[in-house]
Amino acid sequence: MKKEKKLMLIIFLISSILLATHEGEFWPFSIYPMFSQAGNPWSRGLVEDVQDSSRADLWDTKPLHVVEPRTLALKEYGIHEIDFANYISKTKVWDNTKLNGLRSTFQIDNYPGKMWMATRVVGHLTEQDSVVIEAIPMFLFTSDTTIKNPRLFPEELND
Repeated sequence: MKKEKKLMLIIFLISSILLATHEGEFWPFSIYPMFSQAGNPWSRGLVEDVQDSSRADLWDTKPLHVVEPRTLALKEYGIHEIDFANYISKTKVWDNTKLNGLRSTFQIDNYPGKMWMATRVVGHLTEQDSVVIEAIPMFLFTSDTTIKNPRLFPEELND
């Protein structure tokens, strides 16, 4: 019986050391992000197919259900959805290099007459335990022009 106790103590010590040095992220004691991040604000991206760029509400933040019918299936255009979502949601400073990188991802020059809106979608939990999801228009791409949302980038000139 003494061997079993010694073995259990060794296993307990090794587990404790691994848990302590890996911030609790050691299998089978891992903290799964889907549960540990619940309730935190989040951000993703989508692309809207814009039919009329003169609409008065073009640059307004809208509920997700309003823009969903206009959402492009990015895969059909050779755009990887997760890469786009990461790019649009994690980029903080939109200099010309980053904006041109996003524009080249769309290859919109190959689709004359199309107008696509790169949109950031943000969600958060309210005090009343309801979820709010909003679509924030960022950039409008046409075959020859990139227009920044004047409400988000008021001090910058559009290219």
